[in-house]
Formats: sequence, C-alpha cells, structure tokens
Amino acid sequence: MLNIATLDQITRRFQFLEARLSAGADPSELAGLGREYADLRPVVDQIAQYKVGIAAREAAQDMLQDPEMRALAEEELVVLKQRLPALERSLRLALLPKDSADARPALLEIRPGTGGDEAGLFAADLLRMYQRYAEAMGWKVQTLSQSDTELGGLREAVIRIEGEGVFAKLKFESGVHRVQRVPVTESGGRVHTSAATVAVLPEAVAVDIDIPAGDIRIDTMRASGAGGQHVNTTDSAVRVTHIPTGIIVVSAAKSQHQNRAIVMDVLRTKLYDLERQRLDAERAGSRKAQVGSGDRSERIRTYNFPQGRMTDHRINLTLYRLDQVMQGDLSEVIDALVAADQAAKLAELEN
Repeated sequence: MLNIATLDQITRRFQFLEARLSAGADPSELAGLGREYADLRPVVDQIAQYKVGIAAREAAQDMLQDPEMRALAEEELVVLKQRLPALERSLRLALLPKDSADARPALLEIRPGTGGDEAGLFAADLLRMYQRYAEAMGWKVQTLSQSDTELGGLREAVIRIEGEGVFAKLKFESGVHRVQRVPVTESGGRVHTSAATVAVLPEAVAVDIDIPAGDIRIDTMRASGAGGQHVNTTDSAVRVTHIPTGIIVVSAAKSQHQNRAIVMDVLRTKLYDLERQRLDAERAGSRKAQVGSGDRSERIRTYNFPQGRMTDHRINLTLYRLDQVMQGDLSEVIDALVAADQAAKLAELEN
C-alpha cells in the first residue's frame, strides 16, 4: 500500500503551486513553477482517484457490521478488490521519476551502416518512416542536414522534431536497425542483410551546456549536392569542430548565418547527450533493468521484407504488418517499449 502521508505532501505542494500561480508569481519563477505544476497535475489526479477507492473500501468494510447492508457491502468489496490494484499501479506509474528531457524536442540522426548502396536506401526508408510517424502525431519536423546518394539513398540525415512528448516517445529508437530484403540492385533475387544506425538526442539549450569559444574551430566551405548537383558557388557551408571531444558537425543550408546557428545547436545537443550518457553510466546497475542501453551499436530491430514482419529484439515483439510500419504506423511498437520501460522501473522500485 502506498504511503498516504507522502501522497498528502505531494497534494499540498500542488496546491501551493496553484496558489502561487493564481496570485501572480515572480516572472523569473513563472516558467519553473508552471512546469512543476504541469508535471504534478496528472499525479495529483491519480492520487485523488486512489484515495476515493481507499475511502470506498473503508466505507464498505464498515457496512459489513450492519446485517441489512452486509450483502451490498460484500458486492462493493468484490468490485473494489478488482479496481484498487489498477488504481495503485496507475498511481505508481505516475510517481515514477521523470526523465527531465522527455518533454524536449529531439534531434534524430540516421546513417547507413553495413550493406553499401542498399544500406543507404534503407536509411532513406527509415527517414520517411519517422517523418510520417511525426506527421501522424502532429509534430513539427525540420530537416537540419541531409546528404543523398546518387541512387536516392541517404549518406546521412539530421532532423529536428518538435511537439508534445517527442523525446519520451522516440528515445528508444536509438540503435542499429537491420533490414532483410532483395535490393533493387540485385538481379538474382537474393535476400541481402544491411543496416542503418539511428540516434535520438534530446535537444539542448544554451543553459544546459556552455561551450567556450576556445574549445571550437569553425570552418566555412563550399557546399554541393549528390553527384555534384545543386552546387553552391559560395562558401556557405559551415563545419564546427569541438576540440576536446573531436565531435564534428556540418551544415550546408543556403544561408551561412543559418548554418552557424544549426551547427552550434547540434553540437550543444551532442555534448548534452554525452553528459547524459556519463550520468547514465554512473547508474549502470539500474540501466540493466531498462529497455535497451541506448548504445548506438546495439541491434534493436529487424525489418524482414520477405516475411512482412518487424521484430523488436529488446521486448521480443513481432508485428506481421511491415508495410504499415514503414508507412509510419509505429504507435504499437513505441507504446510497447514505453510500457516495458515503465514496468522495469516499477519492478526496480519494488525490489
């Protein structure tokens, strides 16, 4: 059973925040108070429902002492015996520690792995899959950089996705995605296996990461498209090198000013991700219970076209509707990954 005193403390904090916001909080505190209030609202709603269930059970138990009410009380207790565990589980889920990055926009990077031209084509398919999923979710997608192959595949792509719960939904997509299919370049009809790597990073803001000017080198260069097409005759492309880590970010949009902003945003996000990985490594014991490790080299999913199936290896989920998945219908697998992660965290807290 949950600690009622702790639940009351959470409710009092929510009421305090509500009063502060209603009275007109200091502008410097407004954003922080508003975020905490929004985070606590669903928790307090679950607390209220749980308390109603507990009160109803206590009332039914008291009614057992009245011979005239005993039958009704017993019926009520049967219903509550089934309902209360679900209410308690929902509340425990609401009380789980939140990832502070869950509500942030995300940068999604896709690069081909082993498999030559076919890996590039598969990477392009993954990009379209995520763009369609984002569209279905009502999210906003911005292409920060994209380099295509002559066959229409990807050399690499970085997109920014903004909307409600973006990182919370997409963070389990990081890793190696493997495809098994007959490539368009294969004349013999043989099934080939190739791969692409996906990385999903929560977007950083300036307050998260301070980058001293002496830690970076910025170069400008001439941009060009696939196969020499769309050659930009001005030196508008920008490359930034972070000297301490060796991270390199390139942007080749038309505007040099825009490119400078993009490379710094992406670099800041990559450094923020490195810091998150460092903190996660310190909690390595608890990460064993979570869905995947976030390791970019971990093979997480296989897309088998001859059999029309997609398998997520972390949760042993297989869906025999690959066509719909590739069209962006990812809700079932993403919801299953979120649920599995929540279940692992609940089990960890209960042990």
